Amino acid sequence: MVISIKLHSIVIILLTTFASQTSGVSPDCGSKSRINECHDKLGSLKLKIIAIASILVTSMIGVCLPLCSRAVPALQPDRDLFILVKSFASGVILATGYMHVLPDSFDCLTSDCLPENPWRKFPFTTFVAMLSAILTLMMDSFALSYYKKHCFEVGVQSSKDGTHVELQNNNGHFHASGMEELDDKPSQLLRHRVVAQVLELGIVVHSVVIGLSMGASDNPCTIRPLVAALCFHQLFEGMGLGGCILQAEYGFKTKAIMVFFFSATTPFGIALGLGLSNVYSENSPTALIVVGLLNAASAGLLNYMALVDLLASDFMGPKLQNSMKLQACAYVAVLLGAGGMSLMAKWA
Repeated sequence: MVISIKLHSIVIILLTTFASQTSGVSPDCGSKSRINECHDKLGSLKLKIIAIASILVTSMIGVCLPLCSRAVPALQPDRDLFILVKSFASGVILATGYMHVLPDSFDCLTSDCLPENPWRKFPFTTFVAMLSAILTLMMDSFALSYYKKHCFEVGVQSSKDGTHVELQNNNGHFHASGMEELDDKPSQLLRHRVVAQVLELGIVVHSVVIGLSMGASDNPCTIRPLVAALCFHQLFEGMGLGGCILQAEYGFKTKAIMVFFFSATTPFGIALGLGLSNVYSENSPTALIVVGLLNAASAGLLNYMALVDLLASDFMGPKLQNSMKLQACAYVAVLLGAGGMSLMAKWA
């Protein structure tokens, strides 16, 4: 969790640094004529204030709904409704990566404001997205390998001493007298924790970036539909992340920190963009490169997490494999989530 917080801080510092270095660059570089565009600084400010409040509220509702499973038993991880809601939210996350973040990266890294060589000579967006997916796989793999190796050594030493192996989490204890259990529930718990933290990191990166862009814009015609799209996005993406946090069985403090970071990053990005609107130019070469590369990395991470750690993990698991009807309903939920988020790409 400490690593996750440090990575969040690095992203925010990086964005603040490059934003402060873009003054003096022509904001019209590579852009089309603005004659037909609507620009209203005061009107945009009102919309941004509304956006900060509404996105914050919808984000908190989305991520907290699964965490309230004690109050709503139907949302507990072993229930069918939880699987369907998580499948819908996973579809939203998948479409976010493919339909929103990846195209934005293409737009940035192939902009006319960047030199043709090397930016339009090589597909940097897909290259960085591929590397990001591989690095995410490495994080998953190494974390689980380290854990299993550590538990194996503890188990062997305990069996030699004739003692009992005990593994503990934030909410209780898992007792294991044999290595079978070490490879079962505790290993699954760690995987859920790795998934929750890595998924939140990917969400935080693109949330700050899109918030920064909205905060720096003075175009209410662009901001207005973006507010509605982001509320939809944050609500259901939050439900997917909340489901992962619930399955990770974190303690209250860790849950609160993760909920705070998810809920506050997009409003923070909007506020940051608003504060830097006089010096930030979204069409400066520095901004285009940094935002483009961050979006590409975020897209690779989100696509991997949605397909491998969320969808494949559930659909290949025993609950869905034992029920063709539930599996079919879950696929419909995925398509509805991905379709709804894809439709949002028309406006945002």
